Amino acid sequence: MGMIITKYGAVLMRAMGQTLLLALLGLFFACIIGMIFGLMSVIRNKPCNIIAMIFVDGIRGVPMIVLAYFIYFGIPYLLNNTFKIGVTLSALQAGTICLALNCGAYMAEIIRAGIQAVDIGQMEAARSLGLPYWKSMRRVVLPQAIRMMIPSIINQFIITLKDTSILSVIGFPELVNRAKGVVANTFMSFETWGIVAVMYLIVILALSRCAKILERRLNHDR
Repeated sequence: MGMIITKYGAVLMRAMGQTLLLALLGLFFACIIGMIFGLMSVIRNKPCNIIAMIFVDGIRGVPMIVLAYFIYFGIPYLLNNTFKIGVTLSALQAGTICLALNCGAYMAEIIRAGIQAVDIGQMEAARSLGLPYWKSMRRVVLPQAIRMMIPSIINQFIITLKDTSILSVIGFPELVNRAKGVVANTFMSFETWGIVAVMYLIVILALSRCAKILERRLNHDR
């Protein structure tokens, strides 16, 4: 184990950095996607509700590894062979899109639940003061909903961080991908995967601790 840390420790640390980068990018775009579809699911508009439902159920119903292959291999093939558009996606681009869509579907449900958890009287009071629907949503409902969403968003980030390991199948140089290379070079499977497990555990425990602290503070401030 000492030899792996000495010789490949820097490689594994850089790979963890790539893992965190991919997770952060995925979560950033997932928040945008989730906000769009989360709002579409709560407004009083049947077509928007149906579109949001199809997106959420459709994405959550597809295994992430299938989604990764479809985005990395399927979409460029379709564009190149059917529409004659020369498009290639890097592993980072495909991985970010895959995580953003997958995480975005769950974020949409988190945002929907957060908005619906706010007392409906808040919206009614804002509307009675003459504020339009979207201004009432933006200035009154969403600030309260976001406070309740933060612990769930951090938990979703933890799930997204673990899901990055699936993207080793498309060659993204995250931690699992690099660990496979270390195992291939050293034949020290137990030691390598033990180190990788500890690295994931440290980061995830730190994030979980942050989520619990935030949740306690938010509950105390209410």
